[in-house]
Amino acid sequence: MTESKTILIVEDSAVQALSLMELLRQNGMEVLWALDGRLAIKMAQHYQPEYIVLDLEMPEMDGLKTCERLKESFLTRNIPVIMLTAHTETEAVRRGLDLGAIDYIPKDAFSGNVLLETLRQMEMEASVHERQE
Repeated sequence: MTESKTILIVEDSAVQALSLMELLRQNGMEVLWALDGRLAIKMAQHYQPEYIVLDLEMPEMDGLKTCERLKESFLTRNIPVIMLTAHTETEAVRRGLDLGAIDYIPKDAFSGNVLLETLRQMEMEASVHERQE
């Protein structure tokens, strides 16, 4: 990515969040971290990150409800949401995509690299779209 982008990581596991944060920072991105969905919504409204990486399994408010609320809000509805989760059930994935998430990445040993590639591809698509306007 050419310019620094801000990514909001929504993850209740500190170990997983810190690992992702380190990887994204090493690749030139600014990273914010929310422990749960309620905090994520507040942070997204305040900081307006370019992307949100959202876990589905969280206390207080799960990722599906968080995605739904983000997409309902005028302030956050256009922020791309990427689900990064251990859930692999087709129904959970479909529901997240129906609620407005743009991609789903299963948590595994390669999820960080897949996330980086997904973000790069999204940036390339945005760049092409800007040139066409």
